[in-house]
Amino acid sequence: MSAGSADPNQEERRLRERPSILDLSFAELEEIVRGLDEPAYRARQLWISLYRTLTPSFGEMSTLARSLRAKLEQHYTVDCFETAVEERSKDGSTDKALLRLRDGELIETVLMRYEADDHRKRRKTVCISTQAGCALGCTFCATGQQGFRRQLSVGEIVAQVMRMERIARAEDNAEIAVNERSRGERQGVTNVVFMGMGEPLANYDNTLAAVRVLNHDQGLHIGARHITVSTVGLPDQIVRLGSEDVQINLAVSLHAPDNATRSQTMPINKRHPIEEVIEACRDYVAATNRKIFFEYVLLDGQNDSVDHADRLGRLLRGMLCHVNLIPVNPTTEGPYPRPGRAASKAFQEKLTTHGVASTVRMEKGIDINAGCGQLRARALTETR
Repeated sequence: MSAGSADPNQEERRLRERPSILDLSFAELEEIVRGLDEPAYRARQLWISLYRTLTPSFGEMSTLARSLRAKLEQHYTVDCFETAVEERSKDGSTDKALLRLRDGELIETVLMRYEADDHRKRRKTVCISTQAGCALGCTFCATGQQGFRRQLSVGEIVAQVMRMERIARAEDNAEIAVNERSRGERQGVTNVVFMGMGEPLANYDNTLAAVRVLNHDQGLHIGARHITVSTVGLPDQIVRLGSEDVQINLAVSLHAPDNATRSQTMPINKRHPIEEVIEACRDYVAATNRKIFFEYVLLDGQNDSVDHADRLGRLLRGMLCHVNLIPVNPTTEGPYPRPGRAASKAFQEKLTTHGVASTVRMEKGIDINAGCGQLRARALTETR
């Protein structure tokens, strides 16, 4: 090879290692466009191509000048991952994807379809991950049993919703084609929950940046009240979230009414006992005047007795809150079976006596390992 010729392998490696443009905020895109000697309005065109029309490559962004597309292609990619496994539940209500990131790490994303009921319209909810693995080690959670790998970038978080948005839009378009009454309904994903792999508030900056991208009115434009961020209960971050200028929902994973019970399944409770968590939650409600949601996974024989319900009701009485009761998705290595329907109902009825509202969450995707981390765990086991 002559001294002046380029190494094709080096060029191929450079293209493969390009950063994802999905990691950039709108302000950063404006700066990039200016640096490429392009007019400022090109940044908005690029943003719309990425997040509103979901154009999968720079070459297909016909609203952009060809010269700009070529420049972007040289420096960035739109890709964040490839699909390793994709499954749909037997009832067709749930899709789960195992996604392989560019460095080989595996994460999960779930699309859940809900029909209309007496309280809510039809909706399509995406459950997304914020970390590869998780460091918190909750004993009933498949992800917690796998350990922590790394934080996800903003683009890796948002791209999960974009992937499921394409599926949801295609379904809506097919329905509209055969049913005129469907016209006018919002197409695509209606709700996003940060309840997949990892602890969102331990990846605070990237999680909030992803929320702002999802909520942006020139992109996916998912309403803030339709976005829920979940946490195991990190008090400082809960209070910090209460000061943010986004009207999202907060869900706190409680899973026990007292320190002794909670510490048995959630090691984080030894660092942040339940009193600290509840105090931070009360501060959050006072700052935002928004209802807080408590997630309570029901574990047979561990935290699902009427006495547990009575103590939980006393703990939460008077707070602006709602409790989601979730019969556990059993895992291969997890020690806790699913409680029966009668136990779940009795638990809920006891909460009601304290004036604490609750819902037993509808089960989705058990037949495709839709619980957090279960599909990744299965894939890793099969690989071994």
